[in-house]
Amino acid sequence: MTSSSDVTFNLLVVLGPTASGKTRLGVRLAQALTGEIISADSRQVYRGMDIGTGKDLAEYGEIPFHLIDIVEPGYAFNLFEFQRRFLEAFAAIRERGHLPVLVGGTGMYLEAAVKGYRLVDAPENPVLRRELADNPMAALAERLQRASSRLHNTTDLLERDRLVRAIEIAEYERDHEPVPLPDMKPLIFGIRWERELLRQRITFRLKERIKSGLIEEVERLHASGISWEVLEFYGLEYRFVTRHLKGELNLNDMFQKLNSAIHEFAKRQDTWFRRMEKSGIIIHWLDGAGEPFGEAMEMLQNVTICRMGIKQ
Repeated sequence: MTSSSDVTFNLLVVLGPTASGKTRLGVRLAQALTGEIISADSRQVYRGMDIGTGKDLAEYGEIPFHLIDIVEPGYAFNLFEFQRRFLEAFAAIRERGHLPVLVGGTGMYLEAAVKGYRLVDAPENPVLRRELADNPMAALAERLQRASSRLHNTTDLLERDRLVRAIEIAEYERDHEPVPLPDMKPLIFGIRWERELLRQRITFRLKERIKSGLIEEVERLHASGISWEVLEFYGLEYRFVTRHLKGELNLNDMFQKLNSAIHEFAKRQDTWFRRMEKSGIIIHWLDGAGEPFGEAMEMLQNVTICRMGIKQ
């Protein structure tokens, strides 16, 4: 890390793969630096989806948090809405003189914040929707790729309504100037584990989530009116537990397949983070098996926090 007091930041970011300890580190840093947490997790926005998304709300204590439990399951939360709500939270936190601490593992959301994707609020386009109505899914996916090279949520590509909406947004963005973004100066910490240790943590956490009521949580969500088809789109835990509850997988097969899928997901997260670095984003990696909080605080001695535009 650059050892210079001239380095100034107004956003602290804590990222890492699943089960890496992001929330705990983010909370400790927020406590030490008078910060507030902003979640960069595409599923923690949904109320009632607690165990499967790993909200770990008890860890926050008195630290304020944002973008958690803000919409109902079934709501089509997307990248644009994340950025809009992130910017609102960022501005409000800084207005209070506190430090925004962005914590999460959804690479697309993290990049939207730290790289300042210039997104626009696209209205519904009835003419376009009629035009797309009879198009097969493969043709819609191809049209989206032509309209935007940006990576999209998996559900954007698998669910017809979301795919049409993604096309609507992408084609609107081509022809409209987005609103200017605030001057973002992020300082980014990443938590890194030796792969076998991370695998052990993932497996242990999954066992604990099942003991804590993951299966019962999915049952409650379905009983509340969320269809099995929609639940399968909300990530690996909900997908495999749904298949178990539908009788497609026994309990042991569900656990083994879900555990393996989460391990693969963690690898994809690491790949995304490496791609972020290749694009010019600087990530200061901390040893998850060591003392990441102490390591981060030592690095922070050489930088200046900017609150409300004033260096402190």
